[in-house]
Amino acid sequence: MDFGTYQTLLVEQRDEALLVTINQPASMNALAAAVVEDLHALTGVLADLGTDANWPVRGIIITGAGEKAFVAGANIVEMNTMDPAAALAYGRRMHDVTLRLEALPVPVIAAVNGFALGGGCELAMACDFLYASANASFGQPEVNLGLVPGFGGSVRLQQRVGIGMARELIYTGRRIKSAEALRIGLVNRVLEDNAALLDAALATIAEIASKAPTAVANVKHAINEIAGLNVVDGLEAEARSFMKAFTTEDSVVGRAAFVAKSAPEFPGR
Repeated sequence: MDFGTYQTLLVEQRDEALLVTINQPASMNALAAAVVEDLHALTGVLADLGTDANWPVRGIIITGAGEKAFVAGANIVEMNTMDPAAALAYGRRMHDVTLRLEALPVPVIAAVNGFALGGGCELAMACDFLYASANASFGQPEVNLGLVPGFGGSVRLQQRVGIGMARELIYTGRRIKSAEALRIGLVNRVLEDNAALLDAALATIAEIASKAPTAVANVKHAINEIAGLNVVDGLEAEARSFMKAFTTEDSVVGRAAFVAKSAPEFPGR
């Protein structure tokens, strides 16, 4: 499938995975307006594929070009000329990108290969999970510029690490290395180098690709819905998700294969 051509992104299908590389290494892949527009266009193409399981890929990996940065942050030079209305539009454009990533029916992995600061950390947190190289670093340093997170950091950081740790990181603007990010639950895995990082992300997509596509799409939606709910409402959302699974052919095939002690061949319906 043709996912489009972009000025600032490299988009390549690798077996079951779609590899998206932010390709602006001279600026450490900062989220300039052109990058944001390309991400918005690509996520629009992906959103148009729908939210069911009938997809040309089984997962997406987002990474940055070069050896230094995933995304070093927003483009401060451009932001320096923004008035409040322009800043609001800029932030909301990235909100669209992150919400689209969360709504996709396939997992999205952030392969963080260096700096993931400010907007870079926020983009990574919109992915289902984060893998990081040993030299990666994370932070929300907006307070150093008299600013605050604008691409979702105030929301998603506390969901991942808890409100107390999120407050400390955001109030101080402190930068943490990948080992500390792993300890506090911001990242799932730390890999030795960029090659191992990409291999691990591809291997995880391949592993997920062997599972029922409808089940993965269903449970991703449920987990995102439940994240903002109390226990009672969360259990009700889970019950709806559980019931929906029983309407799929994948569930019929999977249960029958288990009983027959055979390997399931999921139709993705």
